[in-house]
Amino acid sequence: MYDILVIGSGPAGYVAAIRAGQLGLKVGCIEEGPVGGTCLNIGCIPSKSLLDSSLKHYQLNNDYSEHGIRVENVSIDLEKMMSRKNVVIDQLTQGVSALLKTNKVDLIKGRATTIKKNSIEVIGDNGNQEIEARNIIIATGSSPRNFPGLEIDNQVIFDSEGALEFLTIPKRLVVVGAGVIGLELGSIWSRLGSEVTILESEKTFLPMLDSRLSRQIAREFKSQGLNINLGCDISEIKNQNSCAEIKFSSNDSEQIIHSDKVIIAIGREPNTNHLSFDDPSILTDNGFIEVNEFCQTKLENIWAIGDVVRGPQLAHKASEEGVMIAERIYGDNTHINYDHVPNVIYTHPEIAWVGKTEDQLKEENIEYKTGSFPFAASGKALAISETVGSVNIVADSKSDKILGIQIFGPSASEILQQGLIAMDADISSEGFSSSIFSHPTVSEALHEATLAMNSKAIHIRNKKKT
Repeated sequence: MYDILVIGSGPAGYVAAIRAGQLGLKVGCIEEGPVGGTCLNIGCIPSKSLLDSSLKHYQLNNDYSEHGIRVENVSIDLEKMMSRKNVVIDQLTQGVSALLKTNKVDLIKGRATTIKKNSIEVIGDNGNQEIEARNIIIATGSSPRNFPGLEIDNQVIFDSEGALEFLTIPKRLVVVGAGVIGLELGSIWSRLGSEVTILESEKTFLPMLDSRLSRQIAREFKSQGLNINLGCDISEIKNQNSCAEIKFSSNDSEQIIHSDKVIIAIGREPNTNHLSFDDPSILTDNGFIEVNEFCQTKLENIWAIGDVVRGPQLAHKASEEGVMIAERIYGDNTHINYDHVPNVIYTHPEIAWVGKTEDQLKEENIEYKTGSFPFAASGKALAISETVGSVNIVADSKSDKILGIQIFGPSASEILQQGLIAMDADISSEGFSSSIFSHPTVSEALHEATLAMNSKAIHIRNKKKT
């Protein structure tokens, strides 16, 4: 009997299995597809690979001339670009397989079906088997959510996974959804030459951010060629003679547009429809698994993590949940601060945020103070021609505790982590601003934003104290 059986080998499952193996527990990991799950194979990693390749092409065409670098007749070898992406995927999946083996995790190839209190039925190449375990961790991930009644053919109409496998660069591309996935995929193909139109049903762009910053982001993306349309109610999408026709209403007017390809990027839904439970009440109406703050279901020895449970569907959140569960099963009192889960959109510039927004603090009647610093005033940002965006911080007016950070700009994802460490350690904005930052770095913008919060900024004018 296994101490732990994990279903799924994505960032949630393989991390849980490896950590449990490190702790000396007997672990099995059930996986029907390639090791690494969606993130490594058809999600995070391939998209970041193509984002980097497409950015290099865009900058070569648009940004290098000001540096005195002139390049003519730039061409794209899409096949080579895709090949590089696949090499990156292979390296990482092979690495994960090796780590599972090193930590004595048994990789069980097959499809988990019925989950009982202390066993899982698995359909594999060698037929059906029932595998026993003291603890079961469900980490089956998620799949792209489809537009109701629409057939994804991955010829003209694609989901977010198929959009990473284009064989040709479309002249016209429509992306349905202006969230994280839609903006990243739209950026990739826009940089490579597609005329990109994004249709979003929400009337507010990036509502998870403060409106001042989201407006700034919208302006920048428009200048990059992303045609973002909000408040779009799509009534029909159909493949018409190898071309997509999209009917939608916006501002009380009916519109029809045509596109060579359409990408549906309206979120993801949990992979639980193939699972059955002795206690079916574990599943909620929308397919998520109900868990407590420690990712424990109603059955104390059955756990669920990652995209199949509440909270943001993020690989790093899933991985930390995997570590937490492995350590709690071992006997440690590990927990996660869900208020401090960082979020990133890997556009260019990047968008990164964590914690509370000004709007949330107003709703909660929390007195707060703010600090902001534009990258246009950063020496390093000027030197590398990356001056778009800013760092924005909110802190409790009374305790000076940092409550939230939002960044739009160069290396936003990396800068955010420095502020998040301060938040996790309960370091005040005053205390954090006393740290010495290397010069010149784009991270100095974070330093200056905390200084500005307390009217001590050096490289911008401070707000008058009231």
